[in-house]
Amino acid sequence: MKSERIAGVLIHPTSLPSKYGIGDLGKDAYKMIDFLEQSGQKLWQVFPLGPTGYGDSPYQCFSAFAGNHLLISPDNLIEEGLLSTEDTQPIPGSDPHKIDYGAVINYKTELLKKAYETYKSNGSELHDEISEFCENNKFWIYDYALFMAVKNYHNGVLWTQWAPEIAFREEQGIKEWSDKLADEINYHKFIQYLFSKQWMNLKKYANEKGIKVMGDLPIFIAYDSADLWANKDLFSVDDKGNLETVAGVPPDYFSETGQLWGNPLYRWDIMEANGFQWWKERMAQMFELVDIVRIDHFRGFEAYWEIPGDAETAIIGKWIKAPGAKLFNEIRNSLGDVPIVAEDLGVITKEVTALREQFGFPGMKILQFAFGKDGERKFLPHNYGENYVVYSGSHDNETTKGFFDNAKKQDNDIYEFAQKYLNYYGDDMRFAVIIAAYSSVANTVVIPMQDILNLGNEARMNFPGKLGGNWAWRFTWDQVKDHHVKLYKEMCIMYDRPFINDTETETE
Repeated sequence: MKSERIAGVLIHPTSLPSKYGIGDLGKDAYKMIDFLEQSGQKLWQVFPLGPTGYGDSPYQCFSAFAGNHLLISPDNLIEEGLLSTEDTQPIPGSDPHKIDYGAVINYKTELLKKAYETYKSNGSELHDEISEFCENNKFWIYDYALFMAVKNYHNGVLWTQWAPEIAFREEQGIKEWSDKLADEINYHKFIQYLFSKQWMNLKKYANEKGIKVMGDLPIFIAYDSADLWANKDLFSVDDKGNLETVAGVPPDYFSETGQLWGNPLYRWDIMEANGFQWWKERMAQMFELVDIVRIDHFRGFEAYWEIPGDAETAIIGKWIKAPGAKLFNEIRNSLGDVPIVAEDLGVITKEVTALREQFGFPGMKILQFAFGKDGERKFLPHNYGENYVVYSGSHDNETTKGFFDNAKKQDNDIYEFAQKYLNYYGDDMRFAVIIAAYSSVANTVVIPMQDILNLGNEARMNFPGKLGGNWAWRFTWDQVKDHHVKLYKEMCIMYDRPFINDTETETE
């Protein structure tokens, strides 16, 4: 990523069009790749691809390794003979611009159960493929499948409320529950195979068109996850499963009480003693799924805010050093010089910057943070270096149109500052910001699809701290016009994205 200038789009597969209530890995995902290719884009950025839990957030998954089965395309299963068209009927009515997760989860689960029954009846030709998939993913697949089967048996409650012999993985308990839920366990292996097959075929299609996929890796795992349940010694829980310490960030300009995330922390001493094997496996699996990995909350690899497990806010805590350089050296020794992007937003110390620069990881710039007397000047384009990824906004922000609509009404300082800085006095400040991103020296520019389509805050993806209604936005193809393709391709050419070197220019 350091050697070329490229442009891309941020959109999660759930936001793609689909008649099944949620975007999936079917024909519309391939159409999205075609749109990227036609408009000169070389990068597709997605959120974490794991199975979501409470709140539907891709940043709180039941596994750091598994795929989200809600993304499995029913149309692809029909083509493979695992479903019939009749099996998909009736399709629940849905808003084409918003996901109703409750309806989607019930509907997709029913479809996948039907596909599994078809496989058991006449799917012997898939048996070897599924066995090979499980063998290649044995580091996590068996524990995950057992975790989900037992969780479903217990009506979805937190693993600490399960029967104690399986909650705390007693040897006899593992055997008894594995036998008792054998069919359900095989079902979860089956749908993980389906996700992997569909995703890898889509990624191959993107790569063949010269498009790389940037995935997202949350630094922390969820408390209610197979990762913690199967590896309690690696995380900050006691012998009863209670959280001893949790993750978050201290009080700052945005919050007087800080942010209490509640994720378990790592026992880095134990991880380091076994050569960071869990992390090496996690990163290896990520680089099977994607070409580039964006690490969320990168600063936590240099130092993290440790909060007592019973705290009600993030006020009480302390900074603890993390073995960042040791970890990334081990990852590099194991996997090579893999491409990583460091999410280095928020209050970043010189030590965090030094860690990022030591390994040459690109950092991030968000243009919405730059404007106004209280804006952060490091996000203004004249302060960029080449080794950055620049965004108009992120999934946690307002859309750029929504941001300026509100700034014009509520904080004229931001709006007037942006007008002067961008030398733009028209009525589409959003596009002036996109031009600033494209024309900057940052090697990579990524624009959220909502900003490309000039949508307001009705299309916002996530409201941090708000319960419900997040991660639900979708677009429809009638919102994408011919001028989008033409315009973004022209900008890629104008601003050397993709990069054209002098030799190529002279030859042409």
